Amino acid sequence: MNPFHYVRASDTPSAIRALADQAAPARFLAGGTNLIDLMREGIERPGAIVDITRLPLAGIDELPDGGVRIGAMVRNSHLAADRTIRDRYPLLSQAILHGASAQLRNMATTGGNLMQRTRCYYFYDGAARCNKREPGSGCDAMDGFNRIHAILGASPLCIATHPSDMCVALAALNATVNLAGPSGTRTLAFGAFHRLPGETPDIDTNLQPGELITSVDLPGASARLPSTYRKVRDRASYAFALVSVAAALRVEGGVVRDVRLALGGVAHKPWRAAAAEAILLGHAPTPDAFARAADAELAPAVPLARNGFKIALARRVIIATLSELAVGGAR
Repeated sequence: MNPFHYVRASDTPSAIRALADQAAPARFLAGGTNLIDLMREGIERPGAIVDITRLPLAGIDELPDGGVRIGAMVRNSHLAADRTIRDRYPLLSQAILHGASAQLRNMATTGGNLMQRTRCYYFYDGAARCNKREPGSGCDAMDGFNRIHAILGASPLCIATHPSDMCVALAALNATVNLAGPSGTRTLAFGAFHRLPGETPDIDTNLQPGELITSVDLPGASARLPSTYRKVRDRASYAFALVSVAAALRVEGGVVRDVRLALGGVAHKPWRAAAAEAILLGHAPTPDAFARAADAELAPAVPLARNGFKIALARRVIIATLSELAVGGAR
């Protein structure tokens, strides 16, 4: 690990100033469950660390529309156990509990979860070519062991997937991200926060330089929808998703009145299944409809040498998850 300068911030303005004042590239430190690993591996080499663990951003607060504001420093374990979250947004609680170990959830934060980087083997292997780690170097995953890699939204430069479970749920729930930076505050729709690789796979998010995540808002319109999170992985615990599905489905009068569907483990960012949602809205929630929706969403999928199974797997998990919700099997 390289030497770095350490600064502890006491509030949001001082954290933003401290980051801007550093002559060398700097990073915010919250739970550190991903950043410290990346620093230890030599992938991240910040010249300065701004510790934000004492910032007053650990609240879970009611919003006027019946939604909830989640502070960026709320620990994952606290968020998953919160009574309001479990009552109004059980999908989010389930997704968090599907990710990592209890020890990691006790340290990891809401803002940090949004900022975590891919777990692609080649990204972590300093001897491998990786455009995400070293832009312009190439991508050894393309012709390598690419079983866990993307089938949707990839580019010729990068086929890495996003690792988060929580973020898949936030995408389905139409969350928004509140930011503070040198130019003031702003809000981003969750779907616009993360980026697809395109020509710049080294840039994971649409954060502006020096910006800090202060909170995440869940809208009242997403509250108390019948919902569930399903994750398929190689082993039952502490493994990242091969395919995951975050789904919410409201059926009234025999037709779908509201549907939210997002996929994990298949793309560079949490993948909102807009094509599938469009097919289902206003139609009867039948297995045939779920199959058509899954097929439409996965039509653009591009399999690699070792991950073609993900297309069939994603199709089955989408159909099974929506079918469970259609008969009232989850909340």
